[in-house]
Amino acid sequence: MNFLEEKILQDGVIKEGNILKVDSFLNHQIDIDIMRQMAYEFKRRFRGTAINKILTIEASGIAIATLLGHLYDVPVVFAKKSQTANSTDDKYVAHAYSFTHKKMNNVFISKPYLHDTDKVLIVDDFLADGEACHALIDLVHQAGGEVAGIGIAVEKGQQKGGGELRAEGYHLESLAIVEEMDWQTQTIRFRKQPEQTLVNPNLHS
Repeated sequence: MNFLEEKILQDGVIKEGNILKVDSFLNHQIDIDIMRQMAYEFKRRFRGTAINKILTIEASGIAIATLLGHLYDVPVVFAKKSQTANSTDDKYVAHAYSFTHKKMNNVFISKPYLHDTDKVLIVDDFLADGEACHALIDLVHQAGGEVAGIGIAVEKGQQKGGGELRAEGYHLESLAIVEEMDWQTQTIRFRKQPEQTLVNPNLHS
């Protein structure tokens, strides 16, 4: 069992409808030590992959992406879900259905922040049906860039997103993959993954 699985068992809460809440350390309050460990582990899993940009979607993926961007010393870009008064018209736009909010979101990135020379590592907190990930992939492809990999904190293994992305040929790494959970017993079963080695916090290569 890895550090993230242990943290989920310790502090995660399963709500009726098999909704996993990790607000105490990931989605509302942020546990910096857990974020740091996730960044180190993503860096280890994608070692040898050329990456010059980290991409996520607002809002919960930003903390993970920022610490990972620090390790890679590359820019971090996050796709926005809502227009503001200073939003540019010169942007890439994709569509993602939010199962949390039960609505379709238009997500966008201003064109100056994605290029055809970018080798992008996509990072997010949750992967369920893959709507957000596919929207981010679409944005990268619109810019002519390359998706170098996809890093997910928590994958819901019983839903289709992970299987689809792997079948499409993407290098997907999920730190915790939930196979089953039961809100009545508050039990979770994780998919077995390869053993993790200790990551040197000074590792920057």
